[in-house]
Amino acid sequence: EVQLVESGGGLVQPGGSLRLSCAASGFLLSSYDMKWVRQPPGKDLEYVSGINRAGGTTAYAGSVKGRFTISRDSAKNTLYLQMNSLKPEDTGMYYCAAGGAYFDSYYVSKGQGTQVTVSS
Repeated sequence: EVQLVESGGGLVQPGGSLRLSCAASGFLLSSYDMKWVRQPPGKDLEYVSGINRAGGTTAYAGSVKGRFTISRDSAKNTLYLQMNSLKPEDTGMYYCAAGGAYFDSYYVSKGQGTQVTVSS
């Protein structure tokens, strides 16, 4: 059974940092392109960042480029999202997802999410 479990969210002040983790089980991260998507309050799900199944190519939404970094640890079968210089507009529920292409928002499986709140 494919399972994705996110962690690492929380409340942070503008300008702060958080690192999200996504532990995968039931499959290898190298089997799928992986991505992070988020849902801001009252808005639709939106693409944040993705990494291809080989782990060598990444992509970012324009709104987070230069501030967020996606990575993975194959030994731990875990996906990460390092988020720096956080802004209030980064607030939302963050999900890791498997499937689709690393540069789009399509997926076949998604975790339960972790809440990120950026506020002073």
